[in-house]
Amino acid sequence: MAKYGKAAQKSVKRAMKKRKAGTLKSGRSGKKVKSRKQAIAIGLSEARKKGAKVPRKPKKQFPCVTRAL
Repeated sequence: MAKYGKAAQKSVKRAMKKRKAGTLKSGRSGKKVKSRKQAIAIGLSEARKKGAKVPRKPKKQFPCVTRAL
């Protein structure tokens, strides 16, 4: 069974091409994206918004460590 759907693959492919061309911009800051991983994350995020088959983001686990002051 495929992990990502065709629509998600297309979205990531489009984001990678935009990064390569230097036109992919980050969401809030609007800065140019240079990192490959960041481009993939943007593509997956857009696919998720469109309702494509993309696994959920992993939940962040915070350690239950109390610091001694």
